[in-house]
Amino acid sequence: MPAPGQLRPVPRRSTAELIADQLRSAIMYGSLAPGDQLGESELAGQLGVSRGPLREAMQRLVQEGLLRSERHRGLFVRELTPADVRDVYVARLAVERTACELIMRGNRGEAVARLTPAVERLATAAASRDRNAMSDADQAFHQTLVSCAGNSRLERMAQTLLVETRMCLTVMQDVYPEPEELLDEHRRILDAIVDGAEEELLRLIEAHMVDTVERINGGGGESVPEA
Repeated sequence: MPAPGQLRPVPRRSTAELIADQLRSAIMYGSLAPGDQLGESELAGQLGVSRGPLREAMQRLVQEGLLRSERHRGLFVRELTPADVRDVYVARLAVERTACELIMRGNRGEAVARLTPAVERLATAAASRDRNAMSDADQAFHQTLVSCAGNSRLERMAQTLLVETRMCLTVMQDVYPEPEELLDEHRRILDAIVDGAEEELLRLIEAHMVDTVERINGGGGESVPEA
């Protein structure tokens, strides 16, 4: 292992990885909407890439569950059913609960330092009442939260789940919480980390996921099961 401060090779990202990032972003923001078919030649032209790395990138997204393959028809952006939405939040709860446990047993100071500006960004977005800005800031907070756990596998799982979350919210903006409510939820999560209140933190994370599922299901759907 290199000594601290010693220069080391910078990891290079493949063209397929960069393409996959662009496709994820397009799916997240609705440029590629649920049910859309991905035309290989059209996408290759738009991205200015050859079909080889494009196919590799699309297969990655199939494996992640963001695209689905239909025999003799091609690839399509997945459409999320209410059951899919529930599954996304059950999985997010498992990932984020574990991340919170690791944070509380690790470097809480670093987590506070990184999450404080994330909450400030959310406050700015809430003040603007811009739904897209709020969604971006909400996503960034949760991505940072998982990153603070220091577990790369949790981060990879969270990345796909957060793209699917954004797909849910893009389709169902009418159930998105009011700006003040969203900001208050995230401030309380940060406060629990600051106070070292692990039990309260885990309760808040679970409530955040359960409340979202209930909103999407119209208040009468299935709830997220307790761990």
